[in-house]
Amino acid sequence: MFRRVLLTGITGFMLMTLCSAQDGTSLPAPNTIGSGAENASPQTATAPAASGQTTTPPAAATSTPLPPQGKKPSKKASKKNKTPNPIADVDSKQPDKVLFDRAEDAIKHGKYDIARLSLQTLINTYPDSEYVARAKLAIGDSWYDEGGAAAFAQAESEYKDFITFFPNMPEAAEAQMKIANIHYREMEKADRDPTHAMRAEDEYRQMILQFPDSPLIPQAKQRLLEVQEVLARREYDIGHFYYMKDSYPAAIARLKSVADTYPLFSGSDDALFELGGAYEKQVEVIRRSKLPEAVKGEFIKEYTNAAVSAYDRILTVYPLESRAPDARKRLEAMKKPIPKATPQAVAADKAQIASRGKLGTYGKVMENFHKAPDVAEAAKTGEPTLVDPKQASAPEMVRSANETMRTVLAGAGIGNSVTVEKVNDGALPPENAPIPHSTPGNAPGADAATTQGAAPAAAAPAGETAGTEMKSDLPATGDASSAAPLPAPNQVNDLANSGSSNPAASTTAAGASGTTPAASSSTATTAPPADTDTESSSKKKKKKHLLLF
Repeated sequence: MFRRVLLTGITGFMLMTLCSAQDGTSLPAPNTIGSGAENASPQTATAPAASGQTTTPPAAATSTPLPPQGKKPSKKASKKNKTPNPIADVDSKQPDKVLFDRAEDAIKHGKYDIARLSLQTLINTYPDSEYVARAKLAIGDSWYDEGGAAAFAQAESEYKDFITFFPNMPEAAEAQMKIANIHYREMEKADRDPTHAMRAEDEYRQMILQFPDSPLIPQAKQRLLEVQEVLARREYDIGHFYYMKDSYPAAIARLKSVADTYPLFSGSDDALFELGGAYEKQVEVIRRSKLPEAVKGEFIKEYTNAAVSAYDRILTVYPLESRAPDARKRLEAMKKPIPKATPQAVAADKAQIASRGKLGTYGKVMENFHKAPDVAEAAKTGEPTLVDPKQASAPEMVRSANETMRTVLAGAGIGNSVTVEKVNDGALPPENAPIPHSTPGNAPGADAATTQGAAPAAAAPAGETAGTEMKSDLPATGDASSAAPLPAPNQVNDLANSGSSNPAASTTAAGASGTTPAASSSTATTAPPADTDTESSSKKKKKKHLLLF
């Protein structure tokens, strides 16, 4: 009973205190016996006023006490005064904002399936929400963060859909950048499949051209330089292989494409030096050929000028590279003027060399275990190539050379004449004339043995055509060897071999066969006796014919 009363009193006191705090008023002071304004008489209370003295009323009865300083407002009051603003990152009670926040939290904790489910629910349930665009971008981000070939393909599809539906949003540039980064992360080494490297180059170029004002442009340009370093290395390796195999048209096509398309490639000087060497080798091949002198002169002049141009480019664009002294020596050997690089070209080449990195010994060893290529040697200065120039190809070079040869021959009047040869003034041969053919004796290059072998044929009797013709291998009718016919082959009579006792039958059989009985008996005696063990069983047993009705 005492506990219940105590608990009730405490609860009531707390409620009264809370109400006074909300209303801003304090509770009246408790009444005391023998003191206070209620126990004082009216005369006593008004006496000072009559004497002209001022009195101050009690503070508890007239003024409201201020809240203590430094005390924070209650949580309930702060929530009541908060204005909902979904654009700002504040706590909001809107359901689409709740779904979006839940999805972002799931992505941070690696729960990508739950995040995509919340985002898809937001898009389908609230199609007019301001969070729809951010939700579609977040779906692509969830696939991108998950990683893997399949997840990257889904992320690329989501990012492309976002750019299609929201091309003017600032996040469109971010989506395009992530599409390029997907192929950059899947890019392989220079001697492997170049599909992802080529796709990355195209996507970075589109990023730079489509969103030129984006703050991501410097990063996109640097990534593009790294991708072009890998592609240039691949083309150079192929051209170097053709150069070592003495396939100079193919080597020229590859090396020229590298030098024209990727001027910031770390091995551009090597590509140009081998390009000049390939042109010089081609000149040597032309000199050893059996072409007319006019055609030779034209080709030698063209290839020599191309080699000089390649060496000049090394000295003017890459004057500080390792191949510059070798190019100078080749020009001196060819007795050509040596160009001089400008100060701007020297400064630009020096900046490119200083910006390139270099892989250490440990990095070179560990590179063998990595799928991604080494891009440390990519330049950090300069602008990447955004539009490819016309690519050189070996078949096109061969067709151009053939066209040049035909043009030179036509100008010199060589190879245009047509000759006509008349045979027998156009008369037809007689009807029964023999077919023209060459005899072994008259054939060019016939040796003595062939001539001697053809001598008996020349002595053939009259009426026969000289030469090798098909003849019958049967003897002539008047030949002596054909007078007596050959004897007939011996015949074996089963009845005689089995030792039949019917002489008439044997005689009849012998007469029918055209032999004498003596010959027949001699044949029967010479034939070996039949072996009963090896004799067929059909001769021992009688054949039984069964009639089935």
